[in-house]
Amino acid sequence: MSAVVFDRELFRRRLTRAVAGDYPDFLLARATEDLEERLAAVLRRFEHAADLGTPLPLAGAVLRAKAGTLWRMAEAGSAADLVGDLERLPLATASIDLAASLLALHGVNDLPGALIQIRRALKPDGLFIGCLLGGRTLQELREALLAAEAETTGGVSPRVAPFADLRDMGSLLQRAGFALPVVDSELVTVRYRDMFGLLRDLRAMGWANALMDRRKAGLRRDTLLRAATIYAERFGDPDGRLRATFEMVWVSGWAPHESQQKPLRPGSAKARLADALGVPEIGTGEKPGQ
Repeated sequence: MSAVVFDRELFRRRLTRAVAGDYPDFLLARATEDLEERLAAVLRRFEHAADLGTPLPLAGAVLRAKAGTLWRMAEAGSAADLVGDLERLPLATASIDLAASLLALHGVNDLPGALIQIRRALKPDGLFIGCLLGGRTLQELREALLAAEAETTGGVSPRVAPFADLRDMGSLLQRAGFALPVVDSELVTVRYRDMFGLLRDLRAMGWANALMDRRKAGLRRDTLLRAATIYAERFGDPDGRLRATFEMVWVSGWAPHESQQKPLRPGSAKARLADALGVPEIGTGEKPGQ
């Protein structure tokens, strides 16, 4: 059973307020543009698509262009067919053939379980494509808060979520049963006048600290002010604005189908790699099978 990292009830309450308010959608708009570009490379149409947990309905037009029908499940808000939970997907087995999720899966406690549920909901040869925040997200804020808290209180507590590690995502997709998994990431840098502007955006997106083992008391004023100073000293640009990094991790995989390419069995190749590359072969000294 996976560890309980996030207070999901608290997260959903905050997300509900966020999507009902002035949600800053700059990252979600960027992810939607990237989704359109990635799906354009898939030269087929799908029958039934599902948008799973994307905070706002921005991806709807992109998915409708690739599928006959679209069903949207949100974790908060009203512009959805259903408000549900990414950890308990209300989808029947083999009921859809395209699933997408933008900037949502990094907030679940059981990511392997969520991926397994998505794979089961796909028909054979169905496609899943998702974008979630990766481990380098908010690395500047994490460093500044830890340093400031250590200076002002003599100890530290978790203030920024442990986002997904890019190196683990490929194996998670394989464990979930996806074929032909692909993982890549892109660093997006957003610049702010000060650290408090970044914190306002995070709260407005519902991304304030929802860790289960968070310190229930808020940051002390002296800690917060010291963190702002450290942030400016370490991550300020020459014009005085501050950098905030968001790592956008893209994952995709297909529900297995007999028509898909299969890797060759070891030793079954009909041509040597050295010949294809035009280089001399260098032996290892080992016999085949050793």
